[in-house]
Amino acid sequence: MGAKTLTCLTCAQLNRVPEEKLGQKPKCGSCGAALMPGKPVEVDPATLQKAVQNDDLMLVADFWAPWCGPCRMMAPEFAKAAKALGSTARLVKLNTQDHPSTGARYRIRGIPALIAFERGRERKRQAGAMRSGQIVAWLRG
Repeated sequence: MGAKTLTCLTCAQLNRVPEEKLGQKPKCGSCGAALMPGKPVEVDPATLQKAVQNDDLMLVADFWAPWCGPCRMMAPEFAKAAKALGSTARLVKLNTQDHPSTGARYRIRGIPALIAFERGRERKRQAGAMRSGQIVAWLRG
């Protein structure tokens, strides 16, 4: 088993984590934050971009806004999906109201929008609210 590169979602430092340790709550060597928090983490555009480019583990971004009713309804489902996916993926949230240029950069036309990234590439995209089981099935499918 090899090591996986993960971007700390708190301080944006790159970390190498042995694959067998992903399920053992690894922490950032720089700031001590959890690298596999088991819940969605709010990120800024720079951290998202760095994680998309460098991470060896699937990264799923939820593009949302606080005024969006379906986004607020999906938030607890997204959190349940993060728990269910365990050490197979990390889930992040990006507020498109606070960062409107990022929505344009990723060609977001409607929210909530999920984009799954793997090794620097967009693998999947889904618009609209989903339940946790649907999110997990979509990512595994």
